[in-house]
Amino acid sequence: MRAERQAGFTLLEAMVAFAIAAIALAALLQGGLLGLRSTQIAGRTEEALARARSRLAALEGRPVTAMDQRGEDGGGFSWRLRVVPEASAGGVTLYAVSVAVGWRDGGEAREVRLETQRLGVTAAR
Repeated sequence: MRAERQAGFTLLEAMVAFAIAAIALAALLQGGLLGLRSTQIAGRTEEALARARSRLAALEGRPVTAMDQRGEDGGGFSWRLRVVPEASAGGVTLYAVSVAVGWRDGGEAREVRLETQRLGVTAAR
């Protein structure tokens, strides 16, 4: 009779196996959700980067002057463009150009910033 009783799992063994499987499944689910969230953040960051590049490209061909502009860009994005003179010599001014595109991600503020320098004609005084 003893051989027959030990042929299967006891209730305790089955519950322990079920608990281990549930913990493993929860860990896999959490890892999957974290991966999905990271992909979502990367997508929004890429979109913000493309918008910042577009703002910089819009300055091409225009005379460089000091400015500080901001606005909404749609899709939950806002932008800020700053052009600040850094140095002048011989009728030429070096300007620092900064474009920041930001958005809210849940309760957290995120931002992509591109910075460069451009040469422009020194403004007459």
